[in-house]
Amino acid sequence: MLLSISDWWEGMSNLQQIYWAIAIPSTLIFLIQAVLIFIGGDLDMETDVDMEIETDTGTGFQFFSIKNFIGFFTLFSWTGIACLQSGLGLGLTLLFSTLAGLLMMALMASIFFYFSKLAHSGTMDFKNAIGGVGEVYMLVQAKRGNIGKVHVKVQGSLRELDAITDDTADLTQGTVVTIKNVINDSILLITKNGKQWEELL
Repeated sequence: MLLSISDWWEGMSNLQQIYWAIAIPSTLIFLIQAVLIFIGGDLDMETDVDMEIETDTGTGFQFFSIKNFIGFFTLFSWTGIACLQSGLGLGLTLLFSTLAGLLMMALMASIFFYFSKLAHSGTMDFKNAIGGVGEVYMLVQAKRGNIGKVHVKVQGSLRELDAITDDTADLTQGTVVTIKNVINDSILLITKNGKQWEELL
């Protein structure tokens, strides 16, 4: 058995060996990753830690991530192997395998982004923040001059959400605010609270 594997390996070109050396471990890791995702072990977007801060869109679109690189090398290697077995030259093999890998990365990034948005929208109602208090994280300009960021506790988790204000003065970082309303189902309308954040914890 070992002899036949050795003969099989020695019978390949250097490029074929490189592709196989990438294909075997990357495919194994990819399959393990797929199983974990299927059973829910890798798609948990929230924890029970109260002080965890989450953005208003869940996990953002991430093209460069470990998961996506694993997907890249998996499809890159198997496409390369298929191209070489079909008799394609070095240039076309590298081109097709690289394009296939990049396509896989884009597909995986889109899938994870979609599920992140789906999980996020299904677990948080922005209206639950109305009447609550938060702290400005990124400057919120007066009279709806921009969209800033606030940290506010919603449904037991501290989240980082978009915010605007009708106040006549800018709300700087660290300012304690009260959430008055929700605009367009995703942007908080806030006003200065006048208290210190420590008083509210």
